Amino acid sequence: MTIMLHEPPWRPDLSTVLTNVGGHRQNQTMEIQLSMVILEVKDMAATLAFYRRLGLNIPETMPTPPAVVHRMGSGVSLLLISSFAAQYDPAWSRPTGEGYQQMLEFYVGIDSAVDEQWATLTGAGYVGRMSPTKTIGPYAAMVEDPDGNVILLTSDEAGSSDRERNN
Repeated sequence: MTIMLHEPPWRPDLSTVLTNVGGHRQNQTMEIQLSMVILEVKDMAATLAFYRRLGLNIPETMPTPPAVVHRMGSGVSLLLISSFAAQYDPAWSRPTGEGYQQMLEFYVGIDSAVDEQWATLTGAGYVGRMSPTKTIGPYAAMVEDPDGNVILLTSDEAGSSDRERNN
């Protein structure tokens, strides 16, 4: 599910939930959950093109909205926004240089899907950081989105034994 936003998203305080116990409302502390990954983007149109090419089903809209929320099947949402941090955090500045602070992992299932996504994205001109490789963990590749965020494409096929793969 994708939601195009023309204003920053509002979220209620979910630190406590009300439950009905014996006819009385009672506050209970909620377990902390990762609900959203937020990426501050420079060029929304270029960013949307990248994530569509990656495989996210984000509808085409005109004009391009300043914020897009895409809810994954896992329940985690990806928020792409062009002005939140700069507007609300006076100390914020966009990272510079060749390094990165985070990676977004997209599990694609099988090794050949990692290879295909790598070929599609690097063939479209996106920067490849690591070609498809058997790592210490999963089979993986790394590519940058238009804002330099590193996208980790993974499968678990290479991590399973030959016997598991053949069953």
